[in-house]
Amino acid sequence: MKLVAVTGMSGAGKTVALKMLEDMGFYCVDNLPIPLMKEFVSLLAGNPERTSEKVALGIDIRSGQELPQFYDILNDWRQENVTCEVLFLDCSDEVLIKRYKETRRNHPLAGAGRIDQGIVKEREKLAFLKEEADYIFDTSKLLTKDLRHELEKLFLENESYDNLFVTVLSFGFKYGIPADADLVFDVRFLPNPFYVEELKNRTGEEAPVREYVMQGNTAAVFLEKLYDLIDFLIPNYVQEGKNQLVIAVGCTGGRHRSVTIAEALYRHMRMRRPVGLKLEHRDKDLNRRAAAAPSDE
Repeated sequence: MKLVAVTGMSGAGKTVALKMLEDMGFYCVDNLPIPLMKEFVSLLAGNPERTSEKVALGIDIRSGQELPQFYDILNDWRQENVTCEVLFLDCSDEVLIKRYKETRRNHPLAGAGRIDQGIVKEREKLAFLKEEADYIFDTSKLLTKDLRHELEKLFLENESYDNLFVTVLSFGFKYGIPADADLVFDVRFLPNPFYVEELKNRTGEEAPVREYVMQGNTAAVFLEKLYDLIDFLIPNYVQEGKNQLVIAVGCTGGRHRSVTIAEALYRHMRMRRPVGLKLEHRDKDLNRRAAAAPSDE
């Protein structure tokens, strides 16, 4: 029997994750009283007619004073050779506050006080669960589809996971450097398709633009050095405990050169370490949308 404990910060997406796991064939139980968990799992393990070989238990701050007992249960399971993987959903304080304000819900530990104070208390109470976690997903920047994709890779495709989610992001300097970028690479030294009429309105996702950007040896040499740097950094970020990394690649408008290089870096990383990974092109359609917009005149 595959047993997964799904936990994390209130508002980080635990309920959504449980619904997704249910879609993947897990028998999901949310907020079961902690003292009943051992008996519940024993009953399932001893029942040859159980409906699923995969079980997910939702655990969160609602367990109150019983929550620390889960630490002892985990240790008991380990001694009894019952494997329980812990999935912890985390999120930045700023995003959690925004989510609570948008839904007008009260944080379970805030009471009549402020949301941020409730979040601080919850982090303290859940710290031991994060320490015990086998997988940590930071959902601050994850779309629902991205979360589903990562859960499917982990629990359906059985891929390993290093608790680091990397976003490879192309952008245009004329629209500003992304505020959340951890690493920024300027590729404005590469050949610019903007000045070629037949390429001007196309993007780095298309072969003619890629071929123009990659002409000569400059882009190939840069990519080789970039791959080497990223391959060195990723395991060190994992070891340091970083959960989110945004690698931003910029050119002037964010349509041609940055898109080409970001696409190449994304393909390289997909074949390397088992980290969560997504690709975004922030500005590739901005000029196109602006040209299509109705004039004020």
